[in-house]
Amino acid sequence: MHTSFKKYAAEFIGTFVLVLFGCGSAATAGGELGYLGIAFAFGLSIVAMAYVIGPVSGCHINPAVSFAMLISRKLSGVDFIGYVIAQVVGAIAGSALLYAIMDSTGKAVTSLGQNGFGTGYGIGISAFMAIIVEIALTFVFIYTILGVTSSQINNNVAGLVIGLTLAFVHILGIGLTGTSVNPARSLGPAILLGGQSLSQVWVFLAAPLVGAPWLQSCSGC
Repeated sequence: MHTSFKKYAAEFIGTFVLVLFGCGSAATAGGELGYLGIAFAFGLSIVAMAYVIGPVSGCHINPAVSFAMLISRKLSGVDFIGYVIAQVVGAIAGSALLYAIMDSTGKAVTSLGQNGFGTGYGIGISAFMAIIVEIALTFVFIYTILGVTSSQINNNVAGLVIGLTLAFVHILGIGLTGTSVNPARSLGPAILLGGQSLSQVWVFLAAPLVGAPWLQSCSGC
């Protein structure tokens, strides 16, 4: 199998798993798990995939991470495009399976772990504040990734650190925006649900990408 295809297939699988298990936990058992349980569902998805597909693709499973790697010259432009396509398709596939599972109950599907803001979502923050929140959370998450992967000494623990950091940012972010920090993770559920989720998804596509240029200027921080 061609090396690039292996990497793209790995990114598809990783994003599929993240969305199915992370968003699925929020949609099917959010009330029982609480914020901490949902946060760990997302974080443990990253930990599992990091040790499975990390050696193949680096386990980005997030366009914002791939963008950070692109501007840090750790990923080529061609691979960036391939990664993002694979991640988006993986997120849609994960959301589609989750939708099918929920729909099989015969009840209307109203939640796929989608992100949002405003009245009726979380504590009801504004669109502007949702953008600020997502920029801040994404910055912390990706800055940690770049830090822990900067030395091969950390290879054995990198997946665990990254997964725990994703859980960490979710603990704060779930009650605010549902925590995106990942455009693909947000786009998948929004496409399947449509309506308000789709009309608000622009925030979760744009904001996670805004923090990435900061990382280049902060590389010596």
